[in-house]
Amino acid sequence: MLFGNFNLAQLIATGIALLVAFTIHEATHALVAYRLGDATAQRAGRLSLNPAAHLDPMGTLMVLVAGFGWGKPVPVDPRNLHPGGRAGMGLVAGAGPLSNLIMAFVFAAPFRAGMITWGMMGDSAVIPGVGQVLLTIVTLNVYLALFNLLPIAPLDGFNVAMGILPESAARVLWNTQRYGPIILLFLILSGRFIRFDLLGATLLPAANAILRLFLG
Repeated sequence: MLFGNFNLAQLIATGIALLVAFTIHEATHALVAYRLGDATAQRAGRLSLNPAAHLDPMGTLMVLVAGFGWGKPVPVDPRNLHPGGRAGMGLVAGAGPLSNLIMAFVFAAPFRAGMITWGMMGDSAVIPGVGQVLLTIVTLNVYLALFNLLPIAPLDGFNVAMGILPESAARVLWNTQRYGPIILLFLILSGRFIRFDLLGATLLPAANAILRLFLG
């Protein structure tokens, strides 16, 4: 779980972070697809910064409860993309996690500049401090980027990997697509069933390194 020991202030901070992270992540998918020649998402109203266009109720709830989640999938027709096929889909898929990393870097700027004091982190269990909100946005975006880059269907990383792998390796990865949700569920629940958090062990070292770099 990304954020344990919730109080109301942290819940509010996480809700704000979700609105920012999921909205820009999904809108960026739509924007890149549009720029590459496919207007499917634009016609579906997904080329928008309105959170209601992108948030999936269950996916949002799962982030709050379990530390992982998802937004509404952005519809893309790879036949309209230039470049098309695997390369085009890889570019569209990679845009989402990249937007999360850019957001994390931007929202971490006040920490790097020494503008966030301890008092701004907030000491209330009800109202989050400005620093608490910013830190939550940074942390959530880093974890969402890394989680989505895992080369497992239906995550963005699957299409990113499909776009850059040679055809023989891509064919092998494509054949794992039907098992992707099962693999993800196993990774997410591994800490409960085998007493070793495979997902945390995979993401935590990279997340900590990025957070140290971004926060200064």
